[in-house]
Amino acid sequence: MSHPDWDRDGADWPNREASAFVTAAGHRWHVQRGGSGPTLLLLHGTGAATHSWGPIWPLLAPHFRLIAPDLPGHGFTSPRASGMLSLPYVARAVGGLQEALDETPTYVAGHSAGAAVALRMALDGRIAPRGIVSLNGALLPFKGPAHRLFPAIAKMLFLNPLVPSFMAWRAQDDGAVDRVLGQTGSSIDARQRDYYARLFRHSAHVDAALALMANWDLDGLKADLGRLEPSLTLLNGSEDGMVPPVQGREVAALVPNGRTEWLSGLGHLAHEEASGRVADAIKSAIDV
Repeated sequence: MSHPDWDRDGADWPNREASAFVTAAGHRWHVQRGGSGPTLLLLHGTGAATHSWGPIWPLLAPHFRLIAPDLPGHGFTSPRASGMLSLPYVARAVGGLQEALDETPTYVAGHSAGAAVALRMALDGRIAPRGIVSLNGALLPFKGPAHRLFPAIAKMLFLNPLVPSFMAWRAQDDGAVDRVLGQTGSSIDARQRDYYARLFRHSAHVDAALALMANWDLDGLKADLGRLEPSLTLLNGSEDGMVPPVQGREVAALVPNGRTEWLSGLGHLAHEEASGRVADAIKSAIDV
């Protein structure tokens, strides 16, 4: 499989000076660390990487000690886990990385699937943050027939070894990349779009994204939300085309200490299209 190359694909990576490579929990992680203040762990979503935090990083760094890894198989972290790349697996792996780094997050902010990882880590006792911020978090199972249909389709694609290479080849077409990003409901700048295009052109990155979707079972997470101890703030973009914005209110009703905030006019990649607004919302959510 084709893997992103740090010297080529990461030559102008956002906040490259904060990057390092760490071996832990069976992976060689690309992780970024910087800033000062209480520790804030940043977890990106499916199909993304640390570049997703690029625009918001300099706005948060004066207030927090930031830690942002590429999740297993994504971006410059390798390899993808053999077998299932499930939510519990990713939560364990990120927990192992935290131990290797000897970093204890005071807060966590997770985008999309990254929010689910943050909650699973807290519920499993791998971290004990004061608060968690979910940014357009993918936290509840699909409703109706899609509950079974979507994971089945993702698993079918994942099990076909030709699919990641085909999808990576299709990503050579700028129109294909734009169509995928267009479904998010966000309008991001050309530089951010280019980082996604670079990653989508590598079959290993596509394979990891498909593996995550194929094994993403949120029923167990939903059942456990009632015992979540940290406060949970759910930031939801009104134009999110990937996760129904109303899901934030549903999740807030399931946890002991949850609240929602509407990000009017923003889509799934809210932190990339309006980094100032989202940085202020994160700081407000954790009282900094």
